[in-house]
Amino acid sequence: MTQRWQNLAFLHWAYEPDVVARLLPPGVELDTFEGRAYVALVPFQMRDLQVTRLPKIPGTSDFPEINVRTYVRSRGRPAVWFFSLDTPKLLPTIGARVAFRLPYCFGPSSVTLAGDGEGAVLTSEVTRRWPDRARTSLAVRVGAPVVAGDFEHFLTDRWGLVAPRYGGGFNYGAVEHGPWPLHTGEVMHLDDSLVTAAGLPAPHGDPHVLFSPGVDVGVQWLQRA
Repeated sequence: MTQRWQNLAFLHWAYEPDVVARLLPPGVELDTFEGRAYVALVPFQMRDLQVTRLPKIPGTSDFPEINVRTYVRSRGRPAVWFFSLDTPKLLPTIGARVAFRLPYCFGPSSVTLAGDGEGAVLTSEVTRRWPDRARTSLAVRVGAPVVAGDFEHFLTDRWGLVAPRYGGGFNYGAVEHGPWPLHTGEVMHLDDSLVTAAGLPAPHGDPHVLFSPGVDVGVQWLQRA
């Protein structure tokens, strides 16, 4: 598939590794940075979603998505494990759950960017209706551009996703994109229950915040990990 991930906020909290690892299935290796696991709340705008060589399906190419994720390793590469992915589009929700066993959730959702460059404000709202009930409301102010260091690369350069496989085991999908253009960010407002709905304890302290205007992305078909 090809797609563009546009206007993303990355809100990250540190957790003790065993707290996150207990939520992963056996065989999925947690990835850590300096002895800490990280859980992220990531709202963004999905744009131009298309399966290669197939026409776009009306109403499924552009939509907001808000995911809760942590970081794992597969095939020696840094990858993502999703606890949830919220959208307001029912067809992508059902399709991704059935075809890829990704934990998409359905309900009214929005991701909006007001302004341009430094000082712009990204807002996101989720009211999950299915398969359970959870919500988030947040606003992030975009800050100055930042040069990515080791920590920022750990949080954003994830070159695959891991998902359960029918019949047991796991699938791996390679993800390719260019370098992230990154900015600092400041939380103006946050009221969230998506993270705790994943089975995690409520995060402590202020999150580490980044913003990106986005990247073009290619996702390979899922294969047995």
